[in-house]
Amino acid sequence: MPTSPDTTSSPLSQASSGTTHFGFKTVAESEKASHVAQVFHSVADRYDVMNDLMSAGLHRAWKAFTVARANVRPGMKVLDIAGGTGDLSRAFARKVGPTGQVWLTDINESMLRVGRDRLIDQGLVLPVAVCDAEHLPFPSGYFDRVSVAFGLRNMTHKDKALAEMRRVLRPGGKLLVLEFSRVAKPLEPAYDWYSFNILPWLGKKVANDEESYRYLAESIRMHPDQETLAGMLGAAGLSRVQYFNLTAGLVALHEGVNLG
Repeated sequence: MPTSPDTTSSPLSQASSGTTHFGFKTVAESEKASHVAQVFHSVADRYDVMNDLMSAGLHRAWKAFTVARANVRPGMKVLDIAGGTGDLSRAFARKVGPTGQVWLTDINESMLRVGRDRLIDQGLVLPVAVCDAEHLPFPSGYFDRVSVAFGLRNMTHKDKALAEMRRVLRPGGKLLVLEFSRVAKPLEPAYDWYSFNILPWLGKKVANDEESYRYLAESIRMHPDQETLAGMLGAAGLSRVQYFNLTAGLVALHEGVNLG
């Protein structure tokens, strides 16, 4: 069984200049986006079904907690980055009401198409855009809230993406980052076994794609832990940074405020 890499140092320091991680593999920075795109093009149609199976439905509770912490109010402008199939966008749209605005964005067109169609089926017509989180096509200080759920770990330059998220926040606006993180130590052996055996098996049986879900397990291990990511939010210029461990650290919600 594959084992998780040494996490005593930051994952960000483990790739050489000009290279980055794609799961446990080292690839050229210029190639990562296309590798990630292929993963999500492959799984888009079965993404929601797999989320329910992989997390036993817990992803819904994690997202509900994120929405509650966002404290979105009528009239606000919200940017949902890597919004995929639209779970957060749907919840935010109901909070902002007809006077507010929610943008559903993703770098992956296949995922975005699924999300757009789901929202339309539910009577929600939101602005939708294919865009790269490292180069957001929005003016500075435009949004009251920015969210990214289970997307940051797939970004090549996380520091650039976080800086862009901070840029588009108005003074007093909040960034929310929901992402897989470091599970509590006593649970690591069981979690590793599940990640490297059950996840690929589910991917093969349900989505007909074993390798994409093996990448998922690997990408989680290469993502910064809770404290490292909190430091990255601070380095991006965000204040009042804090995080909440969910399900024993399996997932963490990080928050930061743009004080201008």
